[in-house]
Amino acid sequence: MLRPGFACSALPWRAAGYLLVSGVTGALLCAGLLVAVVVFGALAVVLVGLPLLAALGLVGVAYAPWERRLLRLLDGTRVADPHQVPVRPGLPAWLRLRYREQATWRELGFTVLAAFLLWPVDLIVVGGALVVPAYLLGALPLLLADGEQVNVLKVWVVHSPAVAGALGVAGLAAAALCAYPLTAVAAGRAALARLLLSPTGQEVRIGELVSSRARLVNAFEAERRRIERDLHDGAQQRLVALSMALGLARLDAPAGSALATRLAAAQREAGAVLSELRELIHGIHPQVLTDRGLPDACADAADRSPVPVEVRIDLSGRFAPAVESAGYFAVCEALANIARHSGAEAARIEGRYADGLLTIDVWDDGGGGADPAGGTGLTGLADRVSVVDGALTLNSPPGGPTLLRVEIPCTPLSPTPPSPTRCA
Repeated sequence: MLRPGFACSALPWRAAGYLLVSGVTGALLCAGLLVAVVVFGALAVVLVGLPLLAALGLVGVAYAPWERRLLRLLDGTRVADPHQVPVRPGLPAWLRLRYREQATWRELGFTVLAAFLLWPVDLIVVGGALVVPAYLLGALPLLLADGEQVNVLKVWVVHSPAVAGALGVAGLAAAALCAYPLTAVAAGRAALARLLLSPTGQEVRIGELVSSRARLVNAFEAERRRIERDLHDGAQQRLVALSMALGLARLDAPAGSALATRLAAAQREAGAVLSELRELIHGIHPQVLTDRGLPDACADAADRSPVPVEVRIDLSGRFAPAVESAGYFAVCEALANIARHSGAEAARIEGRYADGLLTIDVWDDGGGGADPAGGTGLTGLADRVSVVDGALTLNSPPGGPTLLRVEIPCTPLSPTPPSPTRCA
């Protein structure tokens, strides 16, 4: 505002537009809130209005985005949304999160101020800054059009064209002078809006942590797939070639000689290393998980389990790679614990997706008594699931049976559901 030429710049006009739009919006908001309070209060007598009155606590959540967009009209600066994304889809999870957030109540406070205090100030200021200079500037044209007199500001009757012309010059000066208080009021209102509608430092840090965690998860999964691909296409192929070369060398060696014996031992060792490498590759990121999804990957893990496992998985499409990876490795860790510690004779894997939640249950008829503090890998498994905002629960009373449940909030990537996986 202290720069030369400020009064002739576009900023006063943007300030006037900002105050005008916010004033009109505030007046409409005031009328709407008064009607809603009266109607909902009357309905509260029959208990119908009680949830509606409670819903008024979220009126700021609906109004604040509009106010944040208006701030861009003033100076073009974008104001971030302070709200977090619910970890679970659906209206109940959204409502629980919104009622717990401080940003919701700050937005409600600003909405009340805008509806019952700020809008009259906005309209008075923008009206005074625009109407008074406009009346003064229009004095001479109106006098010339009337031919006799003009009523300036409804308080001063002017008959002389010279006086009307002087009032026009005064109107130009008044318009330039009014640009300063007009812009100052608009800037003050915008500062108040930013104070109440912008995310606080803690909310910014939480948002950055959530975003960085998602980026780290995606980067970690991409690195796993890269290592699996490099091992599969590089080291594994070289070991296969080495095993074939040793086999051909055995054919050229004299039968029963020491050389033939050593070549056979070397070939067996190469085959063992190749088998271990394949298991390592499968543990890093199985190709079946990438190609065919979670149901077939779980069925493959069940086939490799020494305990008979029944698989019942019915999922609606594919999911994000991080979600599928977390669910798959949860199943693998659970099957490993069953084989090592439970003494079970049978196990079962069940998977389903409903209401935005992927649920995987792993059940066994073993001796129970599983303890996360006992070094069975359950703590690390819970950490892996929590990375994708999931939860792990364990029910393992002494004597069994044991039920491990993994719940991950997610959304299918493909709308077409695959055929259910049923195998034993």
